[in-house]
Amino acid sequence: MNWTTLVDAPTLSAALDDPDLRLVDARFVMLNAAPDAGRQAYAESHLPGAVYADLNQDLSDLSKVGAGRHPLPDSDAFARKLGEWGIGPSHQVVVYDAGDGSMAAARLWWLLKLLGHARVAVLDGGVAAWRAAGGRETAEAPAPASGGAYPSRFDASQLVDAEDIVARLDTGGWLIDARAAERFRGEIEPIDPVAGHVPGALNRPFSQNLRDGRFKPADELRAELSLLLGHRAPADAVLMCGSGVTACHLLLAFEHAGLHGARLYPGSWSGWISNPARPVARGD
Repeated sequence: MNWTTLVDAPTLSAALDDPDLRLVDARFVMLNAAPDAGRQAYAESHLPGAVYADLNQDLSDLSKVGAGRHPLPDSDAFARKLGEWGIGPSHQVVVYDAGDGSMAAARLWWLLKLLGHARVAVLDGGVAAWRAAGGRETAEAPAPASGGAYPSRFDASQLVDAEDIVARLDTGGWLIDARAAERFRGEIEPIDPVAGHVPGALNRPFSQNLRDGRFKPADELRAELSLLLGHRAPADAVLMCGSGVTACHLLLAFEHAGLHGARLYPGSWSGWISNPARPVARGD
């Protein structure tokens, strides 16, 4: 097993009993659902051996102010959580959610990448694809692990903050927003108190990475994303969204396409508008 971006359901099913495999269920429902809807779905049925990761409790630190709706968790706290899940540097990790990876499998994939963990992949199509392939499920939760904290810290060089964005506002075309087009244009805003986007940003809705709930082929994504980048190298790109979650889905698409080195602005739109002095643009 050496999966670093995506793995399909049949391939994962064939390796399900490998002792080096670790599975994480990251199902989460952002809107119009009970706060623990993902955890409830996990309790009812999940892939054998999978632990559950909650976007709000495990993959974010909601106590941080001004850093958006889903601020990064503390690096040491996240490392301890990985130890509780039995995940160490040598393991092949596969993360899944209900379907396309945006809530919130790609987020956990990215957090592990920030720690330098290479062998982590998202189950392409999530639980929906797993069930369509006839994959095994259980309601039995694994026994708690006794491993120590993951021996690494987040790589800050992969992160961009609001001050970095402000410093580059005069040169557009490098900041890419993964929100839906109507939210980017400021026509609607169902979550955040201010509508619009960062001036100079480009829009690439994360849904455009997908076809029928799964990622498009790598060569197709490479062509589309290269067109978006224009003359810029992937490492010049900074990705954002509403709160730093679906931007991870876009980063996964870049990596799957072989376009390496893009960075994330974790605070994203909700962090940007926490300071009313920062400029806001609307329209295309």
